[in-house]
Amino acid sequence: VQLQASGGGLVQAGGSLRLSCAASGRTLSSYAMGWFRQAPGKEREFVASISWDGSSTKYADSVKGRFTISRDNAKNTVYLQMNSLKPEDTAVYYCAVSRVQMTTANQALYDYWGQGTQVTVSS
Repeated sequence: VQLQASGGGLVQAGGSLRLSCAASGRTLSSYAMGWFRQAPGKEREFVASISWDGSSTKYADSVKGRFTISRDNAKNTVYLQMNSLKPEDTAVYYCAVSRVQMTTANQALYDYWGQGTQVTVSS
């Protein structure tokens, strides 16, 4: 399985970005997917997760109400719409595929990871 994340960039505080993560090599419609991020000098942290069918989502408290995760199983793609961005959202964002169907913030339950895309929010 290969995951290709895209959509990162430089944006001013209050702006928006939409990340995409396209998967190849395997159909992912049976598995939950997630987004994580890692800021410089910090550990990688959970951002959002979506169930295999898109019916359930889970968010970190820090992004709740600002970020929206979605998926298009026909395109084998997961998205992260990020609104009202803050400087503290600056990080490398990674998409991942879980081994379970339902949402999870547990990184140990994710088997495949993308290469990451940089998001920088200026103040």
